[in-house]
Amino acid sequence: MSELVFVKLGGSVITDKTLLEAARPAVISRLAREVAFARAERPAFRLILGHGSGSFGHTAARRYGTREGVHGVDAWRGFAEVATVAARLDRIVVDALQEAGVPAWSLQPSASAYCDGGELVSMELAPVIHALEHGLVPVVYGDVALDRSQGGTIISTEQIFAYLAGHLHPDRMILVGVVDGVFESDPLREPAARPMPEITAANWASVRALLGGSHGVDVTGGMLAKVEAMVELARRMPGLEIQLISGEPPGALQAALLKSSSASAGTTIHW
Repeated sequence: MSELVFVKLGGSVITDKTLLEAARPAVISRLAREVAFARAERPAFRLILGHGSGSFGHTAARRYGTREGVHGVDAWRGFAEVATVAARLDRIVVDALQEAGVPAWSLQPSASAYCDGGELVSMELAPVIHALEHGLVPVVYGDVALDRSQGGTIISTEQIFAYLAGHLHPDRMILVGVVDGVFESDPLREPAARPMPEITAANWASVRALLGGSHGVDVTGGMLAKVEAMVELARRMPGLEIQLISGEPPGALQAALLKSSSASAGTTIHW
């Protein structure tokens, strides 16, 4: 069976999270070309791509408090608005992938995702499985979802990846952000800061104490929530390798996908 790799393009790298609905089209196009190059080098790759909402969905979700639940007419209007804005960024990403030659197919998570208390409990798997079987690259993204106990909520790409991983068992997961992994201090404020090579059962407690929020608006909890979700996934799936890298240096994603000797170490989570 060919290698299955999940790749997330974080909202921090594909948008400017300090501005409203500010995509970074040049960066998105470059990352799409790197994915296309890696697929050409390794035709047997099976890829599932996901991306964050960055300055698109997060800003609208913060305005309406969608993450905490959806109650009342205005809140449901907001729910629909968040879905629309998130899909707008998805269209930009998928168009760039298609232009680069990647057979990307957007799968709207909110069309089938169902939550309970903010936890993703079900989502349709058949479209993802069929897409992979036919050589397509399914694309998912942070989106709204109906919720049994609180009306509606927001689901992050990490939640979607964790759900899919439990059923599809990927070999690797690569999370692409604006910084090169997890740092002991903020690398955007302290340029000399260095990434932690790995997060394991042995050092997780101390790493967790160091993590804070994210730059810009992020209603899904910032870096801490994202790393916590990946640590929990690594705990449940021993042997899964989860890399956190920066997508800012040209070629970094390509090198990570191909396991090139020039690949940035970033931070690897494994249990």
